Amino acid sequence: SSELTLSVSCLQPSCFGYPLSIFFIIINEFCERFSYYGMRAVLVLYFKYFLQWDDNLSTAIYHTFVALCYLTPILGALIADSWLGKFKTIVSLSIVYTIGQTVMSVSSINDLTDQNHDGSPDNVPVHIALSMIGLILIALGTGGIKPCVSAFGGDQFDDDQEKQRSRFFSIFYLSINAGSLLSTIITPILRAQECGIHSKQRCYPLAFGVPAALMAVSLVVFIIGSGMYKKVQPQGNIMVQVSKCIGFAIKNRFRHRSKAFPKREHWLDWASEKYDKRLIAQIKMVLKVLFLYIPLPMFWALFDQQGSRWTLQATTMDGNFGAIQIQPDQMQTVNPILIIIMVPVVDAVVYPLIKKCKINFTPLRKITVGMFLASLAFVAAALVQVQIDKTLPVFPTAEQSQMKIINLGTDNVTINFGSEIQPVTVMSTESTDYMTFEAKMLQLNINSGNKTTETSIMLPGGTRLTLGVKNNETAIAVKQLLDNVTSKPEEGNNLIRFINNLPDPINITMGDVSFEQLQPLSGSDYKLFPGGREDKIIGITNSMTCSVTAKAFGFGSANTIVINECSANRLNVTYSEDIPPNTVHMAWQIPQYFILTCAEVVFSVTGLEFSYSQAPSNMKAVLQAGWLLTVAVGNIIVLIVAGASKLSEQWAEYVLFAALLLAVCIIFAVMAYFYTYVDPNEVEARLDEEEKNKDKKEQDIYEKQSEADSQM
Repeated sequence: SSELTLSVSCLQPSCFGYPLSIFFIIINEFCERFSYYGMRAVLVLYFKYFLQWDDNLSTAIYHTFVALCYLTPILGALIADSWLGKFKTIVSLSIVYTIGQTVMSVSSINDLTDQNHDGSPDNVPVHIALSMIGLILIALGTGGIKPCVSAFGGDQFDDDQEKQRSRFFSIFYLSINAGSLLSTIITPILRAQECGIHSKQRCYPLAFGVPAALMAVSLVVFIIGSGMYKKVQPQGNIMVQVSKCIGFAIKNRFRHRSKAFPKREHWLDWASEKYDKRLIAQIKMVLKVLFLYIPLPMFWALFDQQGSRWTLQATTMDGNFGAIQIQPDQMQTVNPILIIIMVPVVDAVVYPLIKKCKINFTPLRKITVGMFLASLAFVAAALVQVQIDKTLPVFPTAEQSQMKIINLGTDNVTINFGSEIQPVTVMSTESTDYMTFEAKMLQLNINSGNKTTETSIMLPGGTRLTLGVKNNETAIAVKQLLDNVTSKPEEGNNLIRFINNLPDPINITMGDVSFEQLQPLSGSDYKLFPGGREDKIIGITNSMTCSVTAKAFGFGSANTIVINECSANRLNVTYSEDIPPNTVHMAWQIPQYFILTCAEVVFSVTGLEFSYSQAPSNMKAVLQAGWLLTVAVGNIIVLIVAGASKLSEQWAEYVLFAALLLAVCIIFAVMAYFYTYVDPNEVEARLDEEEKNKDKKEQDIYEKQSEADSQM
């Protein structure tokens, strides 16, 4: 019966006292935010691994895209308020948005240009061009509808539904966080899958395709509710009025710049010839707030690096959380999870405690604390980066070569390198670490058992090689293998190769990957395997099939597996670690995310609240535009600083950003100290009073004039 009541109540234009239309708007917003944050979560890794861009270019394009997403809302607001109205703007730009997401998904299809089916696109410029078209359309779409959807939702309520409208905005922001949280968990899982027609690759088409589908759903849901919406006609945009008034004041001031004209109290007063006193007073209040916005972009410069630098940092870490394997781009979910927890905790516990301590924690002080905390978060990120750097292998320069020795025999081996370094003794079936030499011809003297041999090895510059040494019955065999690896495997994958230490040839399969047939004392090339797995190794010789389950190699390592024996259907293998796995755990990123989220709670929420409290209600759109502009400028700052700093160490770049924000924080604190809080309602009341007095005076003059006329 309760279900029946629900359906009957919802047949009315309202449901539970709310206009039915807002439910379509909330579902629309959830799907749109899922689409945007889902695509953005995997974007920087798509640039790095699919388009093969380096970290700096990936970061630069990522922040250019985010900046564009925060510049276009001003365009969206102008279109909606001055031309199409909110409904038509949302529909038309959502279509643009959906096309953009679809183009993005198509751009990531590997088989689009992979003619030779080798697993990598043959014509990367085609993929880059499609990606850029897709991203520009997405930026136009998401930015264009951003200022319209919440305002359109607010339009659905009558004047007597203030309580419902307030609750709608709470549910609206909850749907934003829910969409963001779910998509940041789901799309990285989709990206980690393998898909493809001819060769299996990371599934970017699915990771971008699901957000595209959600955007299409968002559009359809929004259009279905069309008949129920209250559609307000475009009223003209306040930002246009404000811009015209400021422009006129500047032009008029410039025209009357000679000393013959008396100075006016404020430069905006030069607009009084054309614009009324009320508008000028309102713009003065807005400009006072916008002046305080000048230092704020630096906060966003740090905050938005969660999706770029911090995600790239996570790719060099260990994401093994026991039963769960966390993808690098999933670490971004820590932020929305903590936001959901921290906002009520800060409001209900932290602020009341500060109040009890009789500390006057004004909005501007909160913003200053937020900036300081964000700076602290980057110091934490730098400390984590220092620990990561300690675990990274040192690869040879162009003038150097590195060599390691594996003893494949049963006797110990001693190798003399002449005057280069001290002699090295290697136990049976063991190996050395990589040793660094100058790139040149190297003479070696090798002793094992009662045998000695001399050999010359050419050490090419900028490469690593492995020397397999085995004391056979007749002589000492020396086998040289070129490693062809000069960087750590990406995305937590492992590189595996085999050395055949059997007297017979062997065919090897590991998991579902087959290696070429290996002759005795020869090595295979490295092949890529997902991290954290324990794959089965199968070896087939002329007379027998043997197998063994390989040990778990962790994440981001390179290993050589030596096959020593195949008997009783079991392989006897030894392992030699060429590159150690990622050992710094992703959990070490949680403190920096926690500090940054605390910063966001006291900075972002307070910032908008403060803005609205310091300006008249009809100027909210101008302040919203200004606020979004600070985010855009913040992302542009990342481009400038990262491009101009030329720092080779990532930890140093984190410290640079932290220092810059700290300096800006001090400047903001000084500006805040001299700021005088105003009450817009008081200013409005004073203006009303002045207008009333002016009208009364005009009325008195008119009456006196009428009296005088009648006496004549």
